[in-house]
Amino acid sequence: MHGSAPGLAGKGVANPLALLLAATMMLHHVDGSELAHQSRKPIDQTLNEDKVRTGDLGGTAPTKEFAQAIVSRLKRLRV
Repeated sequence: MHGSAPGLAGKGVANPLALLLAATMMLHHVDGSELAHQSRKPIDQTLNEDKVRTGDLGGTAPTKEFAQAIVSRLKRLRV
């Protein structure tokens, strides 16, 4: 989505994937390949194993629930 999308603010329907994936690409670009991989894996697991997806991806998870699922996966990596 391009722009600030004020009509979506507070509705929980935004998909944060573009931001998250752009961050992993940036890490890879600045020689942070290992950190990029560690960041990308929980995203992939959330989508493909947990099947947690926002509405635009055919799921039912609001923005906060989707983000929390990714954070949960990230925390498991640190154990």
